[in-house]
Amino acid sequence: MSQNQEVEKKDQPESEMATIYIMGKPYEVPSELTIMQAQEYAGYRLIRGVGCRGGYCGACTTIYRKKDDYKLHIDLACQTKVEDGMYLVQLPFVPAQKPKWDLEELEATSEEVIRIFPEITRCVSCNTCTQACPQNLEPMRAIQAIRRGDLEQAADLSFDCISCGACSARCPAEITHYHVFQLVRRLYGKYIQPKAEHVAQRVGEIEEGKFDDQMDELIELPEDRIRELFLDVRAGNEFSLDQNSGEE
Repeated sequence: MSQNQEVEKKDQPESEMATIYIMGKPYEVPSELTIMQAQEYAGYRLIRGVGCRGGYCGACTTIYRKKDDYKLHIDLACQTKVEDGMYLVQLPFVPAQKPKWDLEELEATSEEVIRIFPEITRCVSCNTCTQACPQNLEPMRAIQAIRRGDLEQAADLSFDCISCGACSARCPAEITHYHVFQLVRRLYGKYIQPKAEHVAQRVGEIEEGKFDDQMDELIELPEDRIRELFLDVRAGNEFSLDQNSGEE
């Protein structure tokens, strides 16, 4: 280690440590880590229950209790920081059977959704599902919207659902919300939502082969040129394979 590196290290504040309990065993970990980072710091090799690490995939559902707090909390391990005295366990999977259905044979009605998921009618509006949601969504309102026949609102309320299963793990009516919402969103997208004409036009152009020559040329480009094109488009410029297109 060089002298400069030693000076830099001395200038950095030392991390505060926290004691957490993973499946009952205590570990000392830096307090600024997320639960997922703390598990890895403690030596756990995460194979299941870890995905995007960005709060989108819902794979790292974690149940924990805080020090001197009787409540059971549910959050995503990749998005939640550890706290001193935290007891936690990560759920590798929330078990739930998924009914089989063929979207082409269904009608976009609440009766159809309830026929496939009859447990929806057992909802007692306890709101436990909403309290458990790490995305701060409102699963109970979405379920009630289905019961009222408003699939559009149900699809809108559940649009950001990451299918972590935390709501279903707490539901006394045994509703598998994430499976229900997936069906509702697909019914809404296929049968209710207005079609995007510009997308249909572009799909038609692709099917007619309008861009085949450009695709063939693009595939043959070296990696550096592809990277330049990517940065150029990301900067807001129109895509063009002509290297002189951006020059005065």
